[in-house]
Amino acid sequence: MGCLLSTPDYTKENRRKTRNVGEIVVFVPGLRIPKAMDFSGQLGDGFSRSLVDRLSALRTRIVVMTTEEGSVPSPKSRKTTTRHGGGSAMADLQQALEDYLPVLLGLAQNKETCMGNCWYEVISVLHLMAMLSLRQANLLLLPKTPSENYHSKVSEAAESRRASVDIFLKAAGYLDFAVQNVLPQFPTQLRKDLPLDLAEGVLRALCQQALSQGVDIQLGMAIDSVKATTAVKRRLACEMVTYWHQAQQNITNIPLANEWGEKHKLFVTWKYIESKVAAYYYHGLILEEGNGERSHAMAAASLQAADEFLRESKKACEAFNEAPPFSRNPPVWGTIKYLMEKLPKDASSDVKEKDPQSHEGITHLAAPALPEFALSLKPDEYRFPPVDPSWNNEL
Repeated sequence: MGCLLSTPDYTKENRRKTRNVGEIVVFVPGLRIPKAMDFSGQLGDGFSRSLVDRLSALRTRIVVMTTEEGSVPSPKSRKTTTRHGGGSAMADLQQALEDYLPVLLGLAQNKETCMGNCWYEVISVLHLMAMLSLRQANLLLLPKTPSENYHSKVSEAAESRRASVDIFLKAAGYLDFAVQNVLPQFPTQLRKDLPLDLAEGVLRALCQQALSQGVDIQLGMAIDSVKATTAVKRRLACEMVTYWHQAQQNITNIPLANEWGEKHKLFVTWKYIESKVAAYYYHGLILEEGNGERSHAMAAASLQAADEFLRESKKACEAFNEAPPFSRNPPVWGTIKYLMEKLPKDASSDVKEKDPQSHEGITHLAAPALPEFALSLKPDEYRFPPVDPSWNNEL
């Protein structure tokens, strides 16, 4: 968050420097730690003292709490995590932001005093709320260890995964609203002066990341369900490819010249490749159900493509983890665990057993095109809260 009603110097926004971010399921490109400021000096005598003091107090609370929360999920914060969400510190910070926003909106909507960088403060709040949601999802999805005295039963793990989908949609809702409703409030020059991590492409990429990771959880639950058909799993996998492709398109050409930005790009690249593993695997299984040599040949080509993307994704994962700030993967689980166990065997033997005479010839077939499906997950519909009643006598 930045200085209101003054010449914005967005380049001074910072994240806490760290060399290791620990285990990651959901990448969060750091928390943007706001600068301290005094509203009384910025707003002068145009508003009541009580209102100015309240704005200052609410914002100071956020500055302190964001600084304490930092930019990485530490083992300590993981111990405070419940199966329903995140640690109490994150919940408190989320509440502080929700308390601040209605009061801030009164300032942003005051045409006599507000300049475009009031909306910078608003979009920064929405960005922070979205990052907290993604951070919450990461902590929720990290496997619980015996040292945490948490007996993660199958039913509890499934509950955590279902809860994470709702959190992903909430995060996507904040980001989508920021793009659709807040960015248009900026004067042209101030929009150009925004930090790159608040650029439209980055916000869209984060939104699509949240949706894709939500679909990934849904696919994992479908794999665990005896009722889910192969066609349903293929559809989810192909949707995931589309979301990650859109995320990559939005973020690739943005010059994010910092460690967090470059690591975010590597995360998107890794997950885009990984999503193709599932899509080509399930597409291959569907093609196997067809009749005729051509269908079986295309099935083999699709499974081989999945196997090649699996090897490529492992390299992309290593590149992501080795890029600063360093990270590591938790024990493999969910969709990718299933594919690692099933794919090598299926790709090398399943189709060969059906038609051993033609197997050598079909190894050189190009992978078939993936089918396209309408995207089923949409961001939650977010709306601004009502302006705080304290503005009734000010507007």
